[in-house]
Amino acid sequence: EESSMIKVMIKRKAPKENEKELLSLITQLRSEASKQPGYISGETLHGTDKPEDYLVISIWETDYFWKKWIATDERKEIQGKIDKLLGGATEYEIYQYPRKTMTP
Repeated sequence: EESSMIKVMIKRKAPKENEKELLSLITQLRSEASKQPGYISGETLHGTDKPEDYLVISIWETDYFWKKWIATDERKEIQGKIDKLLGGATEYEIYQYPRKTMTP
C-alpha cells in the first residue's frame, strides 16, 4: 500500500513587529488542526537569510483530510486574522513523495 501522505508548505512574510502575533495565531491554527482527522504533524520554520519569511510544514494522511480542514470555519477565522495582520496572502504548496515506478 503506497502512502498518499502529503506535506503542505505554508509560506508567509511577517515584519519583525508582527512576529509575536503571527506565531500566536500559527499556534492556534496548529492546535485546531491537531484535532482534525488525518492530521499527522506540523512544524514552523523561520528564514535564516530572510527573517521575515515563515514556513509551516503541515503533514496529513491524504489531501482529502487537508481539504476538509481548510474548509472549516475555525481555520477560516484564524487565517482571516493572519491575512489581516500581514496584509498579504498566505501561499500554499502541496507535496508528496514520488510514486515508485514499477520495474518489469
